Amino acid sequence: MNKIGFNVLAWSANVSEELFPIIERLKTIGYDGVEYFVGATDENAYKIVGKHSKDIGLEVTTVTVVSPDANPINESASIRAKGLEQIKWAIDRSYDLGSTVLCGPFHSAHAHFTAHPALEEEYKRAAEILYQAGEHAKQANIILAPEALNRFECYLCNTMEQLSKLIKMVDHPNVRAMFDTHHANIEEKKYATAINTIAPYLSHVHISENDRGTPGDGHVPFDAAFAALAEVKYGGWLTIEAFSRNDPDFANAINVWREYNDPWHIAENGLKFIKEMCLKHQL
Repeated sequence: MNKIGFNVLAWSANVSEELFPIIERLKTIGYDGVEYFVGATDENAYKIVGKHSKDIGLEVTTVTVVSPDANPINESASIRAKGLEQIKWAIDRSYDLGSTVLCGPFHSAHAHFTAHPALEEEYKRAAEILYQAGEHAKQANIILAPEALNRFECYLCNTMEQLSKLIKMVDHPNVRAMFDTHHANIEEKKYATAINTIAPYLSHVHISENDRGTPGDGHVPFDAAFAALAEVKYGGWLTIEAFSRNDPDFANAINVWREYNDPWHIAENGLKFIKEMCLKHQL
């Protein structure tokens, strides 16, 4: 069975010892791993939390974003350079945590838009930055898994077709791709088509309901998703990404204005749901 993880953004975007009781309970519930957001500036905290995760037997994956002032697709070379430095910093902190995969929409600035659709030149810029980031990640034995987001959060990569195009342009063994069931629910016509499109590069999957609450409680076509993942023999992480207002600053930044489900309802019932779906579809 694929390893199952939980993203602690349901509680906090900060990496600190305050997460210890949460990740310890996630381990007790039965999770194989935990996913942390790389954004806080306390470098020592990443090492402390990474060591504790390892000590209690939890593997680690990470997620990050880049800011508009460090946009990898900006026409300014100096701004693109800042983007590369942000990604490299996230790779270093992921290494401190013991992460094997760094995912997220770091191909371009999150929630930053221009008055035009994605340009070919922007794909080229993103590919150049991601290749250099891939060289840095190779030294840390970390796989980068850029993510396609819905149209309200990103314009460079909304679909697996666009993401696949970008990864082909990067052409680096440490730069792969991820699939998120929430974003796909908005942007893709069919889950099977989307997953088959990205299958040659697929290295990470976020299991996320349409409302960002407990997987299986909404209308995401999870049967189609798990069947397609089984068909392509996907063997990577199945990590729940869900949100709440526990961390108000983070919630405000991503437009989370209400509670969907209690984080522990999501963690406990989501794990059970994923195991049932894996068994059902022989994933």
